Amino acid sequence: MIRTYRAELLSVAHDAPDAVRHEPDGLLVVEDGVVAARGPYAELAGRYPEPEVLPGLVVPGFIDAHVHYPQTDRIASYGEQLLDWLDKHIFPAEKAFADKAHADAVAAFFLDELLRSGTTSALVFPTVHEQSVDALFEAALERRMRIVSGKVLMDLGPDGLNDTVASGRAGTEALIRRWKGRGRLGYAVTPRFALASSDAQLADAGALLAEHPEVLMHTHLSENRHEIAAVAQRFPDSADYLDAYDRFGLVTPRSVFAHGVHLSDRACARLHESGAGIAVCPSSNLFLGSGHFDFGQARRHGLRLGLGTDVGAGTSFSLLRTAGLAYQAALAREDRLDPFRALYLATAGSAALLRIADRVGALEVGQEADFVVLDSAATPLMARRTAEADLATRLFALQILGDERAIAATYVLGECAYKRTP
Repeated sequence: MIRTYRAELLSVAHDAPDAVRHEPDGLLVVEDGVVAARGPYAELAGRYPEPEVLPGLVVPGFIDAHVHYPQTDRIASYGEQLLDWLDKHIFPAEKAFADKAHADAVAAFFLDELLRSGTTSALVFPTVHEQSVDALFEAALERRMRIVSGKVLMDLGPDGLNDTVASGRAGTEALIRRWKGRGRLGYAVTPRFALASSDAQLADAGALLAEHPEVLMHTHLSENRHEIAAVAQRFPDSADYLDAYDRFGLVTPRSVFAHGVHLSDRACARLHESGAGIAVCPSSNLFLGSGHFDFGQARRHGLRLGLGTDVGAGTSFSLLRTAGLAYQAALAREDRLDPFRALYLATAGSAALLRIADRVGALEVGQEADFVVLDSAATPLMARRTAEADLATRLFALQILGDERAIAATYVLGECAYKRTP
């Protein structure tokens, strides 16, 4: 089936100034869920059926490079930094995911909230329970979303939220077998963070990663100074936090590390050398008082970056709003994140980090047709600010003033999956 859409089209396929592709009056042709053609309407009109006109700025579907779906109901939990926040708010909430019905309900709400925020793909933390992954993948299949996830490994976790080396491996392998090749789903070996797993489990996670070359590795890195100090005490022979993972074979081109707020230059050099990357989560880092990601350091070392909301430490499912906070985090360190690079991080950058850039992220011919219609007049203030604005100013205003209210519609595989009600 062929669907055609006429709209203003914008994408940034690579992390370079000349990668911006903009058709002020464009035509997007979708055949069986895949982009078949894209270009100026005047050049393509007449070759395809009459298009549907989309009023707004069409960009690739947002790709959340790090988000915790079981923490949905603990967003906006008061008063703690990372380690205490986990103990007080998060671990108790995650224990409820032993109940499949509860996991089903939260997964459905979570994915609908992503679509309402313009997010069509995501790398997602579940819980230690296999059924938390099943619930998420089942809901993603129904919505045809591209979701990567994997059972959390944490044999040093609290009672009710821990596994063993053997059960962690068995659960991981069972889930990989159960979901491999289904829909648009992918798997990630997921040790929670270095403090939550024994040396034996971290070593086994590295072995699982080596045994399954199609999967990612997803964990946390250098988020909070108290956490970093605890890791240094636990692994006194490691050069730094990243080295604590590296010794177990967990630093590879398929490794996605969330946060990376406090990285040594040695760690940055090793990340670049390995091809691993960082999911930057500015709203979470601000909310938990963790600090501001160092975009300048990342640029100097050529690090691969994506953008994540991290909910529930993050404060919004909106990657538009998260991009605005990334700008502020960069400025706090006297760097500037221009709006086109911010769009790249939320789309093709995150796609590259998740090893899915051949399929999503840039609305190029041959890619899956996931896209979002942005409304720069979604609020009276945004409408006033952007009334006479050029493209860069409109995009920046969307990132600073926008959130889910600016999402007019979200399309998955060329079909409308969410439409804002008047």
